[in-house]
Amino acid sequence: MRRLALLWGLALLCAVALAGCGASASHHAKPAPSPIARAQADHEYRSAPTPRQRSDKTYPTPSAAIAAFARGYINWTADSVTADMARLSAHSIGQARAATQLAAAQTAGDYELRRDGIANSGAVEAIASLAGRANQYVVVTREQTTATGTTAYQGLAPAWHVTIATVSRAGAGAWVVSGWQPQS
Repeated sequence: MRRLALLWGLALLCAVALAGCGASASHHAKPAPSPIARAQADHEYRSAPTPRQRSDKTYPTPSAAIAAFARGYINWTADSVTADMARLSAHSIGQARAATQLAAAQTAGDYELRRDGIANSGAVEAIASLAGRANQYVVVTREQTTATGTTAYQGLAPAWHVTIATVSRAGAGAWVVSGWQPQS
């Protein structure tokens, strides 16, 4: 019991001492921590806000925006894929734009993709709102990958794919894809 009282007394003494240090320090303005110091402390780097992204194309409904994006995303050839992804980038915002910009950059220098004549084709089979998630949809596609320069895809059956798509309003009666996250 005595030990507990002693610990409480020490804690109170430290609190009073720290409060006194704070009062004297208030006369000297402390510089704000640098962005790097803040990032190291909270593991998040706060950058300046970017200008609002705009899409080159919008659609009258979320489903129309998603269907158009999905068709462009799944139907490509080795010769068209870089341009197809760049076009989708211009027609989207946010994470979907970043993903298609990355895909365009990666496929631009992909020698094997072109050498092997790889192509993908498919159809959008279903689009449904994701329960409990505003502006998010489940997209089901059926796709087949083929190649003219390799036997690696020979006999490969079409496969079902699921993607979570997010849409954002781009004005009155205008929608654009802002997130594209393939799940399978």
